[in-house]
Amino acid sequence: MIHPDSRAKAHHILLESEEAALALIPQIQSLEDFERLAREYSTCPSAKIGGDIGLVKPEVIVAELAEQIFSDLPLNQVLGPFKTVHGYHLVWIKRRHLAG
Repeated sequence: MIHPDSRAKAHHILLESEEAALALIPQIQSLEDFERLAREYSTCPSAKIGGDIGLVKPEVIVAELAEQIFSDLPLNQVLGPFKTVHGYHLVWIKRRHLAG
């Protein structure tokens, strides 16, 4: 279980298909690439700001995505795709604080 006081600073790209998500991964070498592709391809309202979802708490994002963001996955690289009820997510985690 993820401690409710945990926090993470992250960006994401939401896409309708796994294939679309997989096609973007080779184009992402930096956060700047990630932000540019988020603006162009993400279906989330956060696309306007490069996919930046801010400093998030586990309970404010869908559980499937929280499980990934608040795991021990590496920081500062493209991760995913992760499937949720909203579609397929690519994630870039800038920093993470795991409480508890």
